[in-house]
Parts: sequence; structure tokens; C-alpha cells
Amino acid sequence: MPATAVLGSSERLTTDRPAPASGVRAAAYERVLHQLVRRELRMLGELAAWADPADAAHATALTRHADLVGRVLLHHHSVERELLWPALLRAVPDSRRSAVRAEVEDWTARSARVDAALRDLGTTARQWAVAGTASARDAFSLACLDVADAVDADVAEEEARLLPLLVEELPHADWCAVARAARCPLSARDQLLVLGMALEDLGPTNRARLMAGLSPAVRLAWRLRGRAAYRAAVVSLRGAPPAR
Repeated sequence: MPATAVLGSSERLTTDRPAPASGVRAAAYERVLHQLVRRELRMLGELAAWADPADAAHATALTRHADLVGRVLLHHHSVERELLWPALLRAVPDSRRSAVRAEVEDWTARSARVDAALRDLGTTARQWAVAGTASARDAFSLACLDVADAVDADVAEEEARLLPLLVEELPHADWCAVARAARCPLSARDQLLVLGMALEDLGPTNRARLMAGLSPAVRLAWRLRGRAAYRAAVVSLRGAPPAR
């Protein structure tokens, strides 16, 4: 699935309500991914602001997590740019195509700026990892918060202007074709970490729904090592286990 194969079933998720009809699955998936990224970026900025700049182990945990979140969002944008929005443009009626193309072009410009900020964040993270100074830590913290603000603004526009078009116009078969064509670049370990991030945002009904939609192999991997690995990663980052 786009961004990460392990989140494929989250296309069905919004809040703890009955599973939506197939026409809204793409939009629901987008919202799950957006919320995950926004939360993690802002949390990283806040955690870094209080971190001991010379604590190399904690700095490594924070900067590696920023790298993972950045790779998730960069891949997500790539799938949208190369697969999802072209599918939407093919699906809309001729009478709406020019207007929808203009919305996609606006999104393309905004997402390019976010992608550039994510790459700059990666540079800032590496500088803190090498320098271990308070100024390098502060630069990383501010960069995380700046990117979080940029993502907030970007996804607010996307969710207001493009996601309703997915609900209205994108056939379920076309969404499935996008999901099949996307290739997840994350390792199995990183996919399980992203699954853990997604599960934190969901209530009991949708947590169960997400898990039920995963393959038996992924569910087994989560039970055997994913849950414990995610808990350990969160403790390393936050100094406390995940909320649930």
C-alpha cells in the first residue's frame, strides 16, 4: 500500500465508527497517514527541546526517528504524485478536469516545499548527531516544529480540497490499482514501527479493524516482535511507554 504495506488496511479507518464504504477508503487512508506524521514531527520537536544535547544515545534515537518519519512522508508524496492524483484526474469527468488539475498543481507546489524542508531536517539531524551541542540540538528541534507547521498547512489544504474529490470520483478499483502499484521502501522492522505509530492514534474498534485487515504473517510478526520493538523504541524516544 502507499507509504507502507503494513498500513494497507488503514484505508478503512477514520474514527471508531462503522467501516466506510469503498468510495471513501482512499481518503480515510490519507487521513491516518497525515495524522501519524503530524503527531510524530511535533513530538520530536518538543522532545528534542528538552534533551541533553550531549546524550549521544538519545540524540541518535530522536534523529533516526525523524529520518523514518521523513522517509514515510517522502514516499507518501511520491505515491500521490506519481499514482494517486493521475488516477484521480483520469477518473473525473471532462467538465471538472481542468479545475481538479489546478488543485493537483497547487498540491504539487506545496508538497515540493515540504519535501525540501524534510531533506533540510535530515541535514540538521546529522549535524546534531555529529556536533552534540546545544545549538545543534535547538536547530533540530526548531526544524522539526517548522516542518510540522508546514505539514499541518499542507494537509489542511489537501484534506479540504482534494480528499473530497477522492470520495466523489475515484473508483474503488482504481484505488486498489494504486495500492498494488506502490512499492514500500521500508524494511520489515520499520514497517512494524509505522504500524505501531498508526495504532496509537486509533480507538479500540479501529485498532481491531486494522489488525484484522493485515495478513496473518504481519499479525504474527507484530505479536512476536513488533509490539515489543515498538514499545522499546517509544521508551527510548520519550522515556515512557506508548499510551496504548
